[in-house]
Amino acid sequence: MLTRRDSLRLLAGAVVGAAALPARQAAAATLPARSAVTADTPPPWTVTGSSSPSLQPFDDLLRSFMEAQSISYASLAVVRQGKLVLARGYNSTSGPVLAQPTSLFRLASMSKPVTATAIMKLVQDGRLSLSAKVAPMLGLSTAADSRLGNVTVLHLLQHLGGWDRSASGFDPMYREDFTVSSALHVPLPVTQADIMNYMSTRTLDFDPGERYAYSNYGYMLLGKVIEKVTGLPYATYVQQNVLAPVKITRMVQGRTAQSLRRSSEVPYYSPYSDTTVLDNSGAQVPMPYGTFNLENMAAHGAWLSSAVDMAKFTTIFDAPGLLTSSTIGQMFAPPDNIAWSGSYYGMGWSVRPIGSALNTWHDGAYPGTSTLMVRRYDGLSWVVLFNRWNDASGQNYTADIDYPLHVAADSVTSWPTTNLFPSYGL
Repeated sequence: MLTRRDSLRLLAGAVVGAAALPARQAAAATLPARSAVTADTPPPWTVTGSSSPSLQPFDDLLRSFMEAQSISYASLAVVRQGKLVLARGYNSTSGPVLAQPTSLFRLASMSKPVTATAIMKLVQDGRLSLSAKVAPMLGLSTAADSRLGNVTVLHLLQHLGGWDRSASGFDPMYREDFTVSSALHVPLPVTQADIMNYMSTRTLDFDPGERYAYSNYGYMLLGKVIEKVTGLPYATYVQQNVLAPVKITRMVQGRTAQSLRRSSEVPYYSPYSDTTVLDNSGAQVPMPYGTFNLENMAAHGAWLSSAVDMAKFTTIFDAPGLLTSSTIGQMFAPPDNIAWSGSYYGMGWSVRPIGSALNTWHDGAYPGTSTLMVRRYDGLSWVVLFNRWNDASGQNYTADIDYPLHVAADSVTSWPTTNLFPSYGL
């Protein structure tokens, strides 16, 4: 099973490579050999939702990929020029449920663009400044490290806040609950307030603004900033001011315990178990259901969404509407005074310039979840959601599916002109 450091290494690096490639000439996608079934005994296969015969390369890819990786549930949505042209649920299983285009999946770090959008909506509305200092706003003690007082909202958005889990091997948001509980002498489950109190006793790993280091904790703080500015719970503000204006109503915050799975939410799979962080019982639980605290991940990893709803979310950035052109441009601009080569992290999005255009994307992963959202320079976007990651090898399935999805898209010779968004209330 992956160690915590192995998991942190994977989670820290996941966002760097995904969707970094421009469109290419169609070519045969190389997929690993089937691991769970043989050619003589294929698993059950059911596809739900709508597509077009010309988009068969996407269906073929998902089937080959899921059977090769023993993934039971997935969903894919594809947008072209602002129109939803494919909305699918894929099922390499006979039950207990069937994934639909509107089935909910955990988004993991694909939650970060949602939080960044909410922050930038507040900035656009004049309610928040990117230069606002976070520590005084949230009442964080700077006694252990005065540099914490220099961390701004912009630093958090661009992962420049000063925390480097790759160097320290410590991510307070992922399976470090026992450390926080022991240090503060508080029972499990620890709260976001406990995590902030504990992190304020640690020194930063680098000066704020000095360099990029992916930080879940930084995005948790952005969620608290939203609550402080608006007086609303984080999720409530996002639902009312980011999602509802573009007709997204199905997205909700996920819950950790298996017994609290939403009625339209897929089950998550891992062959491993570990000690629960939800109480002090020491009970062993499946990895996706209690070895990390999803409720504490609210702003950086706890959203549940369907592929079609996140596909609609991508269209926010296609033209002025919820956000102005200026705000969208700010979110995709490179950080000031930070060296980058090829790609960089803007505000909630990874960005790769392609000529005068951009590829933008975000992925996510933790046990039971692999997700990828891509906005391509040529007007194509897609969202793919899986109910598993590769526990044994520590590989993110969204990194494996990234290039094959570009290949599938480039092999399409005739795109449908119909728009499926209204079929899903979007």
